[in-house]
Amino acid sequence: MAKPPATPPTATPPMLRRVNAGKLLGVLIRTGVMTGTGLIEATGMTRATVHAVCNDLISMGWVIEHDPGRDDVSVGRPSRRFEFNSRAGFVLGIDLGAAKTTVLLTDLRGATIAKAGRSVADVTPAQRTELVHETVVEALASAGVTDGEVLAAGVGVAAPVDRDGSILVDDEFWRRFDAGLANRLTELHGWPVLLENDANLAALGEHWRGVGREVDDLVVLLAGERFGSGLMDSGRLLHGSRGGAGEMVFLKLVEGVGDTHGIARIARERGAEAVADPAVETTLRKLADDDPVTAELVFTAAADGDEVALGILQDVAGRTARVVATLGILFNPELVVLGGAVAEAATALLPDLERQLAGFTSTPPRVAVSSLGDAIVSVGAVRHALNYVEQRALDLHLSCRPE
Repeated sequence: MAKPPATPPTATPPMLRRVNAGKLLGVLIRTGVMTGTGLIEATGMTRATVHAVCNDLISMGWVIEHDPGRDDVSVGRPSRRFEFNSRAGFVLGIDLGAAKTTVLLTDLRGATIAKAGRSVADVTPAQRTELVHETVVEALASAGVTDGEVLAAGVGVAAPVDRDGSILVDDEFWRRFDAGLANRLTELHGWPVLLENDANLAALGEHWRGVGREVDDLVVLLAGERFGSGLMDSGRLLHGSRGGAGEMVFLKLVEGVGDTHGIARIARERGAEAVADPAVETTLRKLADDDPVTAELVFTAAADGDEVALGILQDVAGRTARVVATLGILFNPELVVLGGAVAEAATALLPDLERQLAGFTSTPPRVAVSSLGDAIVSVGAVRHALNYVEQRALDLHLSCRPE
């Protein structure tokens, strides 16, 4: 005998109050100062409900009330005016790169309050965790913010991370990234730590604050030392079943690419090979001045018209075009953004890249370079933390700060 369908829970007054609070807070988070009338129009609630819910949110610390305003033509009681309290707490965005960790401290609208960074090159996982902790302490201290005022921290790591925030550890290479960083930071500071793949965070950051705003079918290609991609479809991040969506190991199978080496690495290695060959005439030799050749020097030499450097960048553009074309064919994004520390210099590659891209696919995506520079991952980490806070706002305890 079939069981009767479960009876849905009865909508109790506390439940309705909570639903209304979440709806109203969501409106205020995305707007500025609003009157009670404006909130009524935006939410469909009655005036009494809007005022009651706003009173609740004010007492919780999420909303502040401004002095009443009076329109010159209005008659009667001045309108109450409400605003989301962006200083109700703070979040951290942490980019744990291969050579450097960067920490952004922001308010709840994502405005940067403090920034700190440290080198983490050539250290053990335990040392890296300690350096991240020290960088966090520096950022908090410079702004006079306590651990109790931090609501969450987003952390970007160069490893696959699943939807639950766990690093893929089945592969020996990725296992080295699982150093217990999240648990350790929570033990030291008390706030939740949200791990995410660095390229995924780059996509979040670009969609929020970069050239990818209002583009919901988006690929962000981190193209520095190695290629990594963050994929967004209809405004949602793609993780795959175990966090591996967007991993670029498949490039080993792509003709004309053959590995995951990024723009900076290829430019640097090709430039070093040219300088090491005494038969090659190039201004790179003089620019390097016995120091190691860098990707930046190759781009500089090309901008000055050096034929060898121009040839290197033409090859890099062709190789990158194959990478972009492959992503375009597989995921059909509207836009591919080149991001990371190499982004600004990569502008010089766009003409050659776009010309060659058209030869690889009949539906090439638009290509742009990120305006966020080397902050792209930490900005995305901030957005990741803010998403967590906004989704759980009514369950969080605030150490409120008046604006």
